[in-house]
Amino acid sequence: MQAGGSLYFIFLGAVFFLYWATSASRLARLTIILTANFLFCARYGLFYIVLIPACAFIDYLVGLGLGRFRAAVLRRLLVSVSILMNLALLIGSRHMGWFLSQGWIPEHRAGDWDWVFPLGLSFYTFQALTYTIDIYRRDASATPSLLAHLSAVSFFPTLQAGPITRVAELIKQFAKPPVLNRETGGRAFFLIATGVLKKALVADFLAENLVNRVFDTPNLYSGAQALLAVYAYSLQLYFDFSGYTDIARGAGLLLGVDLPRNFDRPYLSANVAEFWRRWHISFSNWLRDYLYYSIPGKRTRVMPYLGLVITMLLGGLWHGVSWTFAIWGLLHGVGLAVARWRQARRGRNRPQGSRLGRAAAIFCTYQFVCFTWIFFRAPGLTEAVQILQRIGSLTFGLESLTPLLAAVLVLAAATIFTPKTWYTRAMELFAASPFYVHAAALVATAAAVQFLGGRGSVAFVYSRF
Repeated sequence: MQAGGSLYFIFLGAVFFLYWATSASRLARLTIILTANFLFCARYGLFYIVLIPACAFIDYLVGLGLGRFRAAVLRRLLVSVSILMNLALLIGSRHMGWFLSQGWIPEHRAGDWDWVFPLGLSFYTFQALTYTIDIYRRDASATPSLLAHLSAVSFFPTLQAGPITRVAELIKQFAKPPVLNRETGGRAFFLIATGVLKKALVADFLAENLVNRVFDTPNLYSGAQALLAVYAYSLQLYFDFSGYTDIARGAGLLLGVDLPRNFDRPYLSANVAEFWRRWHISFSNWLRDYLYYSIPGKRTRVMPYLGLVITMLLGGLWHGVSWTFAIWGLLHGVGLAVARWRQARRGRNRPQGSRLGRAAAIFCTYQFVCFTWIFFRAPGLTEAVQILQRIGSLTFGLESLTPLLAAVLVLAAATIFTPKTWYTRAMELFAASPFYVHAAALVATAAAVQFLGGRGSVAFVYSRF
């Protein structure tokens, strides 16, 4: 899915009408969903419609085995098969180019092999592992329906960049008779429209007019422009990824599926632990539930803190095998460990601090997060160091800051401080509006993207992960 990608929305519309035309039959509904999943994958490569069902079928059999057998050794063997298979798929889809370029064919670089997996399968594997691990832990039951499992594990709105949803929860939702009324449709259209606007009018605009230019050639810009680009990137990434999530959640609602929230005003966090409870929520929950809790030695004094560092280091390397992502993960791991240590030292039931103290904590946390974004965004460690050097030069000059760019930055930053109740109230008012208001809003959104958006269609940032 790409911002402004009319093909995706035409596809979604076709699936929507077919789905609700057959909504009386669960078998027909699931068949439509599964067919849509296959068609979505086939757009990136026909081999996906063989690879994904094959892996999902193995997980389905593993789930049946885990539901039937009680012997601990056999259960560990079964879940290990699922974990190893999905890890191989995860590493292969994310890093095949890197492996193939490591001296085997010297004249090629990692980027030359991007065609091998044009659609990354990270979010598929994260979602698939929730099913078998939850059954192994007896937190969920195996489904006897292969069709339900295949439909849930490859659900196309979540396949490219989440939000990561527990497969067992999706299967439960698929089992219930779907309901679509004006309010639900209104919420779906509201999410889709806001997601498109976030992506096309804010994220892409900031990327094209400031962020990409400065991060690609930092030495051509002043320290002030480099610092401004870092702050702009924090907004670009938030609006890009939260925009994707809004579209995915809206698409899910149109098909009777309620997908989890992924963002909750993360830049208003008072520490790094709170930030990760608000940023990419489904991913941070996955890291906590399926990686951090699996690290042994939690009862020792050191391991709970070291486990956080290890978890975030692996989370960083998932984004890419490079020093920049490793540093990004390590910094957040240390930040989480410090936040946990401070909480343990002060106690969980400490008195609420003053508003001024919380404001200062929010400011400091945001500066730390922006500092780590430098390593996340920079093409390499050299460029990251150059960005830091330009900022440290204390040179002033804002030639790149046009009035329109300044207006977008201010408006984007202002939305961060908008009370959550305002957003919720706006959605409910829109949902309760007549259908012609919904239609007019969608037409206005399309017109705004057409006339005010950036050049063409730009891929979502997390679609490459």
